[in-house]
Amino acid sequence: MKKGLVIFVILVMFLTLVFAGGVSAQDKHKIGILAPAVTHGWVAAVAYHAEARAEELSDKIEYRIQTSSNASEMTSQLDDLKTWGAEAIVAFPQWTGMEVPIRMAIEDGIEVVNFDIKIDVDGVYRVAGDNYDMGVQGAHYIADKIGKEGTVVVLEVPTAGSVSELRKEGFLDTLDEIGADYELHTYATQFTREAGLNDMSDILVRHDHIDAVYSMDDETSIGVLKAIEEAGREDIKVVTGGGGMQEYFEMMPENEDIWIQSALYSPAMVKDAVDVAVQVLEGEEVPQETIIPTTIVDRTNYEEFLDADSPY
Repeated sequence: MKKGLVIFVILVMFLTLVFAGGVSAQDKHKIGILAPAVTHGWVAAVAYHAEARAEELSDKIEYRIQTSSNASEMTSQLDDLKTWGAEAIVAFPQWTGMEVPIRMAIEDGIEVVNFDIKIDVDGVYRVAGDNYDMGVQGAHYIADKIGKEGTVVVLEVPTAGSVSELRKEGFLDTLDEIGADYELHTYATQFTREAGLNDMSDILVRHDHIDAVYSMDDETSIGVLKAIEEAGREDIKVVTGGGGMQEYFEMMPENEDIWIQSALYSPAMVKDAVDVAVQVLEGEEVPQETIIPTTIVDRTNYEEFLDADSPY
């Protein structure tokens, strides 16, 4: 009799553990992550950081990450995530034409958190950096290093649309606010190191003295610094940047005569997008749009932002 009772108790305990484990698994939220299929650079780092955050939250979520090369492929993957049972999707819809599938997902009851990209769909949550504030911080940084007079080259990127426009607007507005009397020379370039090198090489020939370069992107700034080095110029005291590139960070302490700066628009912000998805699913009050303030990185604090595993 006692033996039968012991077996019964053990059986009850076993079933309780199995049941508890099953409930725990069922309690996990299902979150899908959609990102562009790029193997390097800023965009690639979005998928890297999104997956890293999802792994950190694996005690409370199940996740699947998909990468795509165009809107059609991303739409197909979104449908796959629906079939899987995703309750929320964190999307970086870099491709045009994602409005309709994202609207349909929301109509199906799925929460959608867009990273960076703003699209015209009601009900989408959005997490992004502050392009305007990047310009504000760039203006303050240059003024702090060279004073309020001097010659400054502004490298804008018209093909980047509102990204470049907002960064330039923040820069110029702040110069007016602080009373900086700079001789400004504005040139168009691209967000690549090749363009930075080629365009800055031409600019250096045109101007025999430059105090600072307001560049909006770390890749561009790497090219700018290469052009300055090749030209043997020693007059330039500041080169700004934007993004948060590991290679660029590592250049900061090596250039003692130039203050190298990056206004973070870090791909790591996608971690906040994953957090927002979890918070929404857990019933927390979350603002429809989360704008992350700008952080400035230079030789004084770059070590805090080094990540040997990051693809960007």
